[in-house]
Amino acid sequence: MDPRIIHLYDEYTHAPLDRRVFLERLAIIAGGTATASALLPVLENNYAQAAIVDPVDVRLNISTVTYKGHTGDIKAYLATPKAGPARRPGVIVIHENRGLNAHIEDITRRVALEGFTALGLDLLTPLGGTPKDEDQARELIGKTDRMDAMRNAQAAIAYLKSRPDATGPVGVTGFCWGGGMSNLLAAHAPDLAAAAPYYGLVAPTADVPKIKAKLQLHYAGNDPRINAGLPEYEAALKAAGVQYELFVYEGAEHAFNNDTAGVRYNKAAADLAWSRTIAFFKRTLAVGPA
Repeated sequence: MDPRIIHLYDEYTHAPLDRRVFLERLAIIAGGTATASALLPVLENNYAQAAIVDPVDVRLNISTVTYKGHTGDIKAYLATPKAGPARRPGVIVIHENRGLNAHIEDITRRVALEGFTALGLDLLTPLGGTPKDEDQARELIGKTDRMDAMRNAQAAIAYLKSRPDATGPVGVTGFCWGGGMSNLLAAHAPDLAAAAPYYGLVAPTADVPKIKAKLQLHYAGNDPRINAGLPEYEAALKAAGVQYELFVYEGAEHAFNNDTAGVRYNKAAADLAWSRTIAFFKRTLAVGPA
């Protein structure tokens, strides 16, 4: 697909552009409104494809919980494995700019199947929670105070550590907006053990020396908007002595891990990044008998 189309869609989903303006520009690039309409199904998310792990998978205990956050009670999607040790590390999952949707719930279940207590946050809770309409979710993200959201995510660390099934260490992974939130959380939560952000905005370099967590960073090769901050961020990580790994997946687009994201999904890059992420969490959070 013409990369101009993918970058236009990225602008639409993150700026965001008005949908009418997006469709007009898409028609110009595609060569007409009919072709633009035909392209929409391969660009837009298809949540019918979201269940790699069944929502009622018999290997998992799944529930909706609330925990005390910075701005009040925060809702979250909790998944724990039925088999294995009675106590285990925790992993926070932070959503894209579409909120806690079916895809992020599926990611949370995937994490739990690897032996973690997995908590998918709904950081739109203070604004009424994630709506079904993803355009509305993007609007709410734009109204969300970034530091308030980070502090609500930080409170999830305390919640996971306080659970009777906790071993103590907590990690975080997040995607797009959630990737940026994961970077920010790492800079403000000294009790966070590990962070694996995917294609998210980097934390301010002034905050980098405060990072205590180990980092594993996943970025797309074809993502100039997000990647613009990477060189300065990596230099700051090196200067501060932060333990990190940086992986850039050449040829991959922003949102390459999202299997509901149509043409932007890159299975090879997603599978490799996911295998690295799980190995990283097992190594840094010490999954094992407890």
